[in-house]
Amino acid sequence: MGVTELTDLIRCTNTRVQIRDQTSFSYQEVKLRRSLTLRGEMEQKAVQLDRETFSCSICLDLLKDPVATPCGHSYCKNCIKDHWDTEDEKGIHSCPQCRKSFTPRPELLKNTMLAVLVEELKKTGLQAAPADLCYAGPEDVACDVCTGRKLRAVKSCLFCLMSFCEKHLQPHLESPAYGKHKLVEPSEKLQENICSRHDEVMKMFCRTDQQCICYLCSVDEHKGHDTVSAAAERTERQRELEGSRHNIQQRIQDREEDVKLLQQEVEAINGSADKAVEHSEKIFTQLIRLMEERRSDVKQQVRSQQETERRSDVKQQVRSQQETEVSRVKELQEKLEQEITELNRKDAELKKLSHTEDHNQFLHNYPSLSALSESTHSSSIKIRPLKYFEDVTAAVSELRDKLQDVLRETWTNISLTVTQVDVLLSNPQPEPETRADFLRYSHEITLDPNTAHTQLLLSEGNRKVTRVSKQQSYSSHPDRFTDKYQVLSRESLTGRCYWEVERRGDVDVAVAYKNIRRAGNSQECGFGKNDKSWMLYCDTNCYNFCHNKVRTRVSGPRSSRVGVYLDHSAGILSFYSVSDTMTLLHRVQTTFTQPLYAGVWLEPNTTAEFSKLK
Repeated sequence: MGVTELTDLIRCTNTRVQIRDQTSFSYQEVKLRRSLTLRGEMEQKAVQLDRETFSCSICLDLLKDPVATPCGHSYCKNCIKDHWDTEDEKGIHSCPQCRKSFTPRPELLKNTMLAVLVEELKKTGLQAAPADLCYAGPEDVACDVCTGRKLRAVKSCLFCLMSFCEKHLQPHLESPAYGKHKLVEPSEKLQENICSRHDEVMKMFCRTDQQCICYLCSVDEHKGHDTVSAAAERTERQRELEGSRHNIQQRIQDREEDVKLLQQEVEAINGSADKAVEHSEKIFTQLIRLMEERRSDVKQQVRSQQETERRSDVKQQVRSQQETEVSRVKELQEKLEQEITELNRKDAELKKLSHTEDHNQFLHNYPSLSALSESTHSSSIKIRPLKYFEDVTAAVSELRDKLQDVLRETWTNISLTVTQVDVLLSNPQPEPETRADFLRYSHEITLDPNTAHTQLLLSEGNRKVTRVSKQQSYSSHPDRFTDKYQVLSRESLTGRCYWEVERRGDVDVAVAYKNIRRAGNSQECGFGKNDKSWMLYCDTNCYNFCHNKVRTRVSGPRSSRVGVYLDHSAGILSFYSVSDTMTLLHRVQTTFTQPLYAGVWLEPNTTAEFSKLK
């Protein structure tokens, strides 16, 4: 008989053969007898033998002091002794391989022939079980049968409530006695399937109390409750889970379509703005060329300067509105993308849960994963027509036509007094006097949620702000004031602008550059405490103006409404008390180097609202 035939014979585990004297031997003893007659051949080809054949199935090392159990399996003497020591309390001792039980505890006898064979095999270089066996790591489920260094479990049995490596799982796969046992993916939570009150497997579910229970619970503290089998409840919840996943996937598709529409809107806004600016540039170039054709050098200089200013104003307004619209769309697009990310995470969790084979674990985890967050309603996504700035182009074209008519008809009546012209050009336009004059420059202000402190609540289309005690669920943003109870406008302010703030309580009305510091509680962040902001403090008793840490007491009539006038190019900033009349409180004359943003700071339980002006 060759080594190959011997190896095949060795691998026929759990078999017994009859020798001529009709004596029963275990398969290890058969291998011993065959091995003694083939010792010479085995010494030459020992590396071809299956190392696991002569290994203890408990410690997975070569057998040491091998002993045999009554069922014919052999183990290291210490391994099987330690295993049975743990079973002494039960009074029943079992074989780790075939699970056969013995009462009382059997006496272990040394398998002399197998011991001799193992010693001979050690001389051939066969030392240990395969080095590539999969041992259990910190994150793995370990085999409950292995002793010493444990192998990684490949299955868990919900009937035995134990986990098995590939070797110790074989009886479950081969013996009909385990036919009704349910094998699942390895789990560390098997003991959670045992009722702590009755020490029974929980195979039922109480719908009244929404928890897994055992049979004894159903006739004890859960008597009269609506109870079903855990498998039946799992089936129903599984249908709900699939429905939730379907809804999530549909919402993901809807949000992705919304994101595409918003991206199209951004592209349309930018394209329309670029086209409006380009068209306006051409028109103003035509106007300048037309004025350059006139004979008077003074008239050319005056008109050229005026039209250059008009062109700059139009361009700034278009770009400012472009920035506002793109920011609005980008904010909504970011919110939708965050929702898509959250929905994908939720779908992955539900998919993983749907594949859980353990009904109890499924029912335990289902409630915490089934609820969906509120969706961004599609009605909030308003895609506008793609003609964003065509009204600007039309207005500039109309200006060109009117100015051409004026130049043709009245240019001969323009004064040629250069001194007078220079004086007129060097002085800014006079500040409005009546409220009607101010309203000609009215500018609608909306507040930017990305700048608001988390205890500021925005409402009325982001025109009204209230300081509250509860933290608002704003997303993290680098533009947000982290310690100062402040908020800035979404719109940048250039040219001539006028707006009014209706306040209730002590409020700071301010303007600031965009690069004012946002994070922290230093003076660099506070309105009026640095060279990047100007602030009028309004309380019930007095007014105070503050810029760059310099505070100036201001007198004037008390009013709940404050008007702010800005002439950016002239460097004028004025604050007014608005009631039946307008009273100037404080005027600033300076040079503004950047666009400004309107802002407010609030005391606790106060509100400020940027009024809609007609």
